[in-house]
Amino acid sequence: MLVRDADVKDIDGIVAIYNDAVANTTAIWNEVTVDVANRAAWLADRHCQGYPVLVAVDDAGAILGYASFGDWRAWDGYRYTVEHSVYVRRDQRGGGIGRALLAELIDRARSMGKHVMVAGIEARNEASIRLHHKLGFESVGHLKEAGTKFGDWLDLAFLQLKLDRRADPGEAIP
Repeated sequence: MLVRDADVKDIDGIVAIYNDAVANTTAIWNEVTVDVANRAAWLADRHCQGYPVLVAVDDAGAILGYASFGDWRAWDGYRYTVEHSVYVRRDQRGGGIGRALLAELIDRARSMGKHVMVAGIEARNEASIRLHHKLGFESVGHLKEAGTKFGDWLDLAFLQLKLDRRADPGEAIP
């Protein structure tokens, strides 16, 4: 497996993984699938903002998973905080792909001078929460019935990882 930056030739694989998560999981709280044009625009937007989109690929180049991060919130005061997403193809889950993608995202966020990475995870997704804890994230909040999907209320667990030890936002990145 190789983790690399995504490009337009990866869109079909990203769309397939995204739409499977929409249709079959509570990892994405959307109920409408997307098309290639939607994910191509998303990829272009992430690149314009300077944010990474990563893919994990096998030896044949098939997309096994993808990951990205972007702004946590739109206001200037949050400029050092990002929220990430990691999605792994259904038949590849549990094999270390999510961990490899997340570890690379953490490195990328640190190299960009980000201070905090946030994860918003459906609270019953124990495997994802466990993975985040193994990579140093701490649980920091729990919103009850914050969303809905498949006719059920969903709780949202928040986890965060401090990416550096800066005491002052103006301080140089160590």
